[in-house]
Amino acid sequence: MAEMNRANRIGRREFLAGAATAAAAFTIVKPSAVRGSEANSTLEIGLVGCGGRGTWIVPLFEKHGRYKWVACADYYPEYADKVGEMCKIPSSRRYTTLSACKKLCESRLDAVVIETPPYFHPEQAAMAVEAGKHVYLAKPVAVDVPGCRTIAECGQKATGRKLAFLVDFQTRADEHFREAARRIHGGQLGRLVCGDARYPCGVIDKKPPKSPEYRLREWYNYRTFSGDFIVEQSIHALDVATWFANAAPLSAVGTGGSKGLRSYGDCWDHFNLVYRFPNEFVLSFYSTQMVHGAPNEIVCRIYGSQGTVDSDYFSHVCITGPKPWPGAKIANLYTSGTEVNIREFYDAVTGGKYDNTTVAPSVRSNLTCILGRTAAYEGKEVTWEEMMKTNEKYEADLKGLKA
Repeated sequence: MAEMNRANRIGRREFLAGAATAAAAFTIVKPSAVRGSEANSTLEIGLVGCGGRGTWIVPLFEKHGRYKWVACADYYPEYADKVGEMCKIPSSRRYTTLSACKKLCESRLDAVVIETPPYFHPEQAAMAVEAGKHVYLAKPVAVDVPGCRTIAECGQKATGRKLAFLVDFQTRADEHFREAARRIHGGQLGRLVCGDARYPCGVIDKKPPKSPEYRLREWYNYRTFSGDFIVEQSIHALDVATWFANAAPLSAVGTGGSKGLRSYGDCWDHFNLVYRFPNEFVLSFYSTQMVHGAPNEIVCRIYGSQGTVDSDYFSHVCITGPKPWPGAKIANLYTSGTEVNIREFYDAVTGGKYDNTTVAPSVRSNLTCILGRTAAYEGKEVTWEEMMKTNEKYEADLKGLKA
């Protein structure tokens, strides 16, 4: 894929910092009581996950002008050192091994930026909130239902403790996508009838891993680390769909599988699904990965009784019909959306805005992906209630890794 694919797929596959057991609570001074409480103050932040996306996002926080990197954490020392050198972080605050996140959260700083494989997100976010840190979390928030429940609880706990908790989806940060959603929720499309969403992707894998540590670098090819690519990657398209529909699906049915396109790992290479939403709204969805020549598009299109919304992460968003809205051309949303989230995270911390409104919709879209994955794996229709009741948990094999 294009620039986004190189950064978001190839880069993020290498992240890892901290997957220790639950961090013990300890007495600290809340960030809201120190630097983070005053407008125009500098927030001291730490990065957990110093791989491709971690190193990519570092300069964007620096560009904002009111952040200072004071710590970093990653399983791999060379990754932590790379970010440490970039940000002039003392070697004593460059944490490594599986306990890196715990060590970072126990240190003195205001906020934690988590850019690790999705499997680790719930535990690491819980560590940060328990330690009294504000949290900036990459999507997806989890790989399974228990993990999603944990993130939902973290968001509520953060609000109660006057901590900011933001999940970094770029489309929901864009002013034009926000305006489209406002118009849809205001009834401009009339009754939602049906829609389609899709996210095709090209070839991304490398050579097969030969050790536990190398396998961890290639985490995006393993279900337990990534949630399969429908969760780790396709969530971009399904997040927009659930946002525009303003609802979670009732059920999903579909198929998918592997055609041998992936050289290693246990993730599938295609999904084809139909989601049923309240009020008889139906969404068709498909996604592919490892396909040569796949187009650069992350599309969501919804048809209503009074109009149609047409959107693509890489190019545009608009509404057609009796009350058309020209919308806008979208350029470099991967960067611009992240910049908005970084700015709004700072404003939330320094402005005391702790309602943490990005958490609930992020959990909803994450669970929507898991619902589709479950239906495809089982080859039958699965309801939201069945998925939540089953509460399936993924356990990654961390044998051979340094604790």
